[in-house]
Amino acid sequence: MVAYDEDDLLPISALQHLAFCERQCALIYLENAWAENRLTAEGRQLHERTHAENVESRGDLRTVRGLRLQSRRLGLSGVADVVEFHRCPESLGASDAGVDLPGITGRWQAYPVEYKRGKPKADLCDEVQLCAQAICLEEMLSVSIAEGALYYGRPHRRHEVQFLTYLRDATERLALRLHEMVAGGHTPPAVYGKKCESCSMLDICLPKSAGAGRSARRYLADALSDALREDPNPHETDA
Repeated sequence: MVAYDEDDLLPISALQHLAFCERQCALIYLENAWAENRLTAEGRQLHERTHAENVESRGDLRTVRGLRLQSRRLGLSGVADVVEFHRCPESLGASDAGVDLPGITGRWQAYPVEYKRGKPKADLCDEVQLCAQAICLEEMLSVSIAEGALYYGRPHRRHEVQFLTYLRDATERLALRLHEMVAGGHTPPAVYGKKCESCSMLDICLPKSAGAGRSARRYLADALSDALREDPNPHETDA
């Protein structure tokens, strides 16, 4: 796979939007549309707190917040909520799972943690985003990362994620699709479904109104044009 230039890197977070809905992703990243509801506002505030970059040390655990990530192979970049580094047992020796940390003895295993405001989802949207972070770390640190975790605010607990082959393949396919969509500059038509009702983009996407082949921007422009053409005083007659 050809490595992407730095100017062509796209946000890791876009994969989560793409996995949820291609149209939502296109509205945000192609049409620069965004709508914030209570859920997304709370989620944004949570990420802002976790992205305040700092390092904590506690025994055999080093916790890094706000670590910048990138993968030239996938063409992605972003900021990790949390990356934990766990000290590797000495019995592992120079394992490809461990990495040296400046000024600290031993080898350390990277473990990405992504914070989510809500509860676990039925699809792989969140897992794909976390897996992309792991792939970035692997590329940056020349290590192998087998697992990470999603921390959900609703149950207040971690959900462990294994970075198995099927998840890595799905992540790579979505990264490729993201670049294809951005390069093509085309917003997919709206297809209404149950998940639309909880989407923050509902009033912009207009899935019940913006017919196939029309972007939300085009629909709004057409609707405004039609309104301006209407007679503002249809019941008035000339004297």
